[in-house]
Amino acid sequence: MDAKTKILDIIDKRVMILDGASGTEIQKRGIPAGACPELWCLEEKKTIRAIHHDYCEAGADVIFTCTFGANIFKLSQYKATNVTSINRELALLARQSVDNNTLVAGDIGPTGRFIEPFGDLGFDEAVDAFKDQVKGLIQGGVDLFIIETMMDIQEARAALIAVKEVSDLFCMVTMTYEDGGRTLNGTDPVSALITLQSLGADAVGCNCSTGPEGMIPLIAAMKPHATIPLVAKPNAGIPRLENAKTFFDMSPETFGSHGSSFISAGVNILGGCCGTAPEHIQNLKAKIHDLPPQPPERIAISALSSSTKTVFLRKEKRLMIIGERINPTGKKDLQEELVAGKMSKVRRIARQQVKDGATLLDVNVGMPDIDETQTMKKVVGDLASIIDAPLVIDSSNIEAIEAALRIYPGRALINSISGEQEKLGQLLKIARKYGSMFILLPLTGKKMPKTCADRIPIIEDIYCEALSCGFTKQDIIIDALTMAVSADQEAAVETLETVKWSSKTFGCLTVMGLSNVSFGLPMRKWINAAFAAMASFTGLNLAIANPSVNAFMDVSAASDVLINRDKQANAYIQRFSDPETQVKPRSTQTEKSTGQQVYTAVVEGDREEITLICEKAMAEGMDPQGLISDIMIPAIRQVGELYDQKIYFLPQLIASAESMKKGFEYLEPLLKASMDTQETPS
Repeated sequence: MDAKTKILDIIDKRVMILDGASGTEIQKRGIPAGACPELWCLEEKKTIRAIHHDYCEAGADVIFTCTFGANIFKLSQYKATNVTSINRELALLARQSVDNNTLVAGDIGPTGRFIEPFGDLGFDEAVDAFKDQVKGLIQGGVDLFIIETMMDIQEARAALIAVKEVSDLFCMVTMTYEDGGRTLNGTDPVSALITLQSLGADAVGCNCSTGPEGMIPLIAAMKPHATIPLVAKPNAGIPRLENAKTFFDMSPETFGSHGSSFISAGVNILGGCCGTAPEHIQNLKAKIHDLPPQPPERIAISALSSSTKTVFLRKEKRLMIIGERINPTGKKDLQEELVAGKMSKVRRIARQQVKDGATLLDVNVGMPDIDETQTMKKVVGDLASIIDAPLVIDSSNIEAIEAALRIYPGRALINSISGEQEKLGQLLKIARKYGSMFILLPLTGKKMPKTCADRIPIIEDIYCEALSCGFTKQDIIIDALTMAVSADQEAAVETLETVKWSSKTFGCLTVMGLSNVSFGLPMRKWINAAFAAMASFTGLNLAIANPSVNAFMDVSAASDVLINRDKQANAYIQRFSDPETQVKPRSTQTEKSTGQQVYTAVVEGDREEITLICEKAMAEGMDPQGLISDIMIPAIRQVGELYDQKIYFLPQLIASAESMKKGFEYLEPLLKASMDTQETPS
C-alpha cells in the first residue's frame, strides 16, 4: 500500500493524528537563543531523534520533519545555502527515528517574504525555492508534505504548486489566522479552502493561530464547502510572556478534551502546534480514538475566490453581474494606458464596477502591439491586491491565460473554452492544473451554430472532454451564445432556448454577454435589460454587462423579485428606498476637486498617479504644507482606521503608505523652498 492510499484509508476510518510542536520542544531541550533550528538539529541529531520518537510513542500517525524554515531565504541568514541536502538529511533523521507504521511529513514553512502581488518576491522565484526544499525532502524519504503556518495565501499557493510540479505525494496546507478569523493579508478560512482545494491540496486547514477554542469555529466554517479532509493543529492555549520567554499553560488533559468538539466541527486530521508536547498528543488520541470522523460533505463546488472573498455560484441566487469594462476595445484612453504599462485607469474602472454591483470582473487586455501575457499578469496582479471581487480571465491567448492563473491568489474563471480542437485539450489541462472554473462556449471554430439544437451537441462534446480531465458540471458555466437580433430576428429566442436547456435539462450554470443582442439598434440599454430579464426567467445565472447602466441594473433587480430569486425583495427595496445606496445617474456625479483626488490617491494606494495629481494641485496654487497636513495626513489616518476595522489589510496598507511616500517625496523640496522663502528677510 502506497503512502497516499494508507493516509486515505486512515482518514476514512478515524481521525488521523499528527505530532505536536517541534520548536517549543527543542527549546526545552537546549537550543541556544538565536540558533537556526534546522542546523542545530543536524548538530544535535540525538535530540531531534528523541523528539520524533516520543511523538511516535505518544500515538502520532504522522511526524513532521524539522525543516519548517529550511528554505533558502531563512537558511541564508545563517550562511547556509545547501537547501536540498539539509532537507534530505533532516528527512532521513525523521525516517530513522520512527517505526515503519508511522508516516513522515516533509514540513514546509514560510519564507519570511511577501510574494507578488503582495510583495517584492517574484512568484516563480518562490516556487523554485520551495522546489529545492521539496526535492531534498523526497530524497530523504518523506511520505507526504505539510505546508503550514502560512499567513499569505499566495505563498501557500507557491509552495503547493512547487510540491505538485515535483511530486504526486499527499499534501496538506494549513494557514494561520489572526483575531477576527483572517490571515495577516486578509484571507478568510473559506476563501483559503476554495483556493487551495481547487489548486490540488489533498487536505486544508489551520495551525498555530490560537488555542483549540478559537480554531474550532474556523474548521466549522470550512466544513460545508470542503471537498477534501480538514486539518487542525492548534496551540496549547494562548501564549503568555514571562521574563522574555513564551509559555503555554494548557495542560495535556484540557487540550485532549477539545478533541470531540473538533470532530463535531468536521476535522479529519488533528494534532498540536506551539506549546504541545508528546503528552498532549497522547491525551488527544486517548480522548478521540473511538469517535467516527465526518467525511467531506461535497464532491465538487461552484465557487470562485479572491484572496479575501468567496463568491458561491448558485442557481437560486440573484442574477450575478460580470463587469465587462476592463477591455481596451473601443477605449483609446485605456489602450494608451495599458501600452504605457500604467494601471490607474484599470483600478478606477474595477473599483467603479464593484461599487455599481459587479460580482465578478472580466479582465481582457487583448489588442494589437501589446505583450498580452505580460500585460495580463500585471493587470491581474494589480487588481488582486485591491479588489475583493474574483476575476474572470478573458483571452484567446493560451499563454496569457496560464500566466494569469498562475499568479492569481484565488480561484478564477476562464472566459472561455470552446470546442476548437487545437486549443481544447491545452486549455482544459491548464484549467485543471490551477483549479479554475471555466465558461463553456459552444463553438467549434467552424460555422456559427445559430440554433439551440446546433449548440447542444457541441456543449455535450466539450463536457465529455472536460469530464475525462476530472471536471464536473459544478466547474462549468455554459455560455448561451448571444447574437444580434438586428441581423437575425430569431437569435434572441434561440439564446433563451439554450439557456433553458443548459440550466434545466443539462443542469449547469449559465452565462451570456448581453451587448451583442442589441447591436445596430437604437436605445440599446432597453433591449439589453429586457433580454436579461427574460433570460433570468429561463435560467440565466450570470450576465457579462456594464453594471454602471442603471436601466439594466434596475430591470435586473425587478426581475429577481418577480422570479423569486430576491427573497422578501430585500435587494430591490434596498436599491430603491435607501438614498445612501441608490445608484445615481452618471450626469449627477460631480467631478472630484484636486484636493479630493490627492486624498483618494492616498486612501486607494494609487502610486502611479499621486505625483501627477500633486503637480496639478501645485499648479492650481495649493500650499504644499496644507496639502500634506490637511489632506494627505488625514488620508493616511483614514487608511489606518480601515486597517483597524479589518476593512483594509496589509497589501492595501502598504500600497497607501507607498503612495503617501511618493507624494511627500514630490512635495518635500517645494515645502522646503516655501519655508526658506518665508524665513528670508525682506
